[in-house]
Amino acid sequence: MQPLTRRTILGASVVPFFLSRGYAAARPNILFAIADDQSWPHTGANGDRTVRTPSFDRVAGVGVRFTNAICASPGCAPSRAAILTGRYPWQLGEAGTHASGFPTSLTVYPDLLERAGYFVGLTGKGAGPCNWQGSGWKRNPAGPDFSSITVKNARPGVSNIDYAANFAAFLDRRPKGTPFAFWFGCQEPHRDYEEGSGLKSGRRLDDVKVPPFLPDAPEVRSDLLDYYLEIEHFDTHLGRMLDLLEKRGELSNTIVVVTSDNGMAFPAAKAMMTDYGIHLPLAIAWPERWKGGRVYDDVISFVDFAPTFLEAAGIPVPATMVGESLIGKLDGKATGRIGVFSGRERHSHARFDNLGYPARAYRTRDYLYVRNFKPDRWPAGDPEGYYDIDAGPTKTYVQKHREDPKVRPFFERGFGKQPAEQLFDIRKDPGCLNNLAGKPEFQQTQAEMRRRLEAGLKAHEDPRMLGTGDIFESYPRYSPMRPELGGFAERGKYNPKYQRR
Repeated sequence: MQPLTRRTILGASVVPFFLSRGYAAARPNILFAIADDQSWPHTGANGDRTVRTPSFDRVAGVGVRFTNAICASPGCAPSRAAILTGRYPWQLGEAGTHASGFPTSLTVYPDLLERAGYFVGLTGKGAGPCNWQGSGWKRNPAGPDFSSITVKNARPGVSNIDYAANFAAFLDRRPKGTPFAFWFGCQEPHRDYEEGSGLKSGRRLDDVKVPPFLPDAPEVRSDLLDYYLEIEHFDTHLGRMLDLLEKRGELSNTIVVVTSDNGMAFPAAKAMMTDYGIHLPLAIAWPERWKGGRVYDDVISFVDFAPTFLEAAGIPVPATMVGESLIGKLDGKATGRIGVFSGRERHSHARFDNLGYPARAYRTRDYLYVRNFKPDRWPAGDPEGYYDIDAGPTKTYVQKHREDPKVRPFFERGFGKQPAEQLFDIRKDPGCLNNLAGKPEFQQTQAEMRRRLEAGLKAHEDPRMLGTGDIFESYPRYSPMRPELGGFAERGKYNPKYQRR
């Protein structure tokens, strides 16, 4: 038997393998729907009584709802790169940090599916933000772009891309009898929001359940209503896509995955190693194969998506992918994981010399353990900008009222420096307010979580564990400024000792 190598995985021999066995008709379609900045609780199926997500709830009803889905990073670019490659951000070079490059040496699942006969495409936001053009890619690593159909008079704060119409155009372009893999990258609920839009829609401040890490104030409640409205925009387009597939008789043989890339764009969530930063909504359905209405409580990682899609399509999973296919778990024939990993480096241009904030986490069903490698740095960015927190009414409110004794604890949690080690009981404390690290009664748990984190990172050859972590400080950060550079320009000053050699 020919050994499994990169050449046999990516070579032309893949297509004849399928055609000779008549797999083309049986292979499932794949619709991957990913919101931009949405935390786990904020769907109807997950218990939120204010936000309206009938489409997510529909997928959860005919499929499986995951209660402990953990993304690989609390920031857009590294999280999406991990999804595409089946690898953790610290294994991806520049693609593992925010707004840098995306090396062409990385293998992404859409390319493997395409080479095996799938018709692939994306609408909205794919891999990124990253300078994939400058890295040598001919298209976004998530696939060819189908985003040209727009709507007039889009609501402020919401993209004018008609995601569902572009999906229909994609399906119309598909060769007959060809399975598809489509990436629906909704740009919502990423900020900016139209301030007050939630209230204008008829919602009430009293309808909001304020997360425990945010102060309960009218400004915060209104901001959350605006966030909910953008989640609903994503859900509406998803519903149109599901209806289209059902109308065409293809929904039953389509794997539908609905999730987000990282947590909500509020202090102590997005870009932070908290549960609201990395714990995301997830529902997966394949009606033709899996029984619906189920709940899966074990932890899964977003590096598991790529191996899942490849196994479902009958494609060998490259040895470089560290994720585990979910097929066996969804079939009820495989056991769950004990824990998964997440981490971050640089997010925005937020610190002196454009330095990042290196942190890693290990998450089980019960606990979240965080290692902050540079606790002397500000995790949310240097004062007064704190640019790792997106601008918005809640950020403004917390900063403005930081000296108020009732608000000060929220400011410290979202904006202040953090200790080298943190341990949270996420069942009792999902807001990650009570750090258990260092407490005698949790000494054994802390030691075990530390051991598992370090062992995993060493196995992944994480530079932060090998003494070469400064490589992350050398990666450039690009901004969408100059078309002659593929739409990006390098931004920020860099400490010479960190420059690439």
